[in-house]
Amino acid sequence: MKKITIIAVAALLMLTGGAAQAKKKATTGAGTTSAQVIYTGEIAKKVVGYNGTTPLNITIRNGKIQKIEALENQETPAYFDRAFTKIAAQYEGKTVNEALNMDVDAVTGATYSSEAIIKNIKMGLQQAKPATKKTGKKATKGATATKRKR
Repeated sequence: MKKITIIAVAALLMLTGGAAQAKKKATTGAGTTSAQVIYTGEIAKKVVGYNGTTPLNITIRNGKIQKIEALENQETPAYFDRAFTKIAAQYEGKTVNEALNMDVDAVTGATYSSEAIIKNIKMGLQQAKPATKKTGKKATKGATATKRKR
């Protein structure tokens, strides 16, 4: 009877320890390998370049833009590719906040495509930006003092 109890306790400890390790791996693994991919086709469906919409996939990993991919579009390939290459490279590696605050110029000769790419990126990144709680009006020192007097 003692052998069975010892074996059962040992098995229980092994299972519990294994579950804790699996949980730890899942938690740490999720933070380091998770990525968010934002598809701008729906978000920016009214944003058009020279010949139509210019949907993108924006991959964000650990709070930074890892990659931006151009998806199928109707733009003239030579102009679009030149604009996309120069613009996307400026955003990659930046945090979402850094990228949202960037002032990127359009590529000469591909102005419409450039502007559409930039708008798609900005609109997509707005979706990735963590939501902040807005309370409406900011409290001022005078307002705080008034509340305390009541």
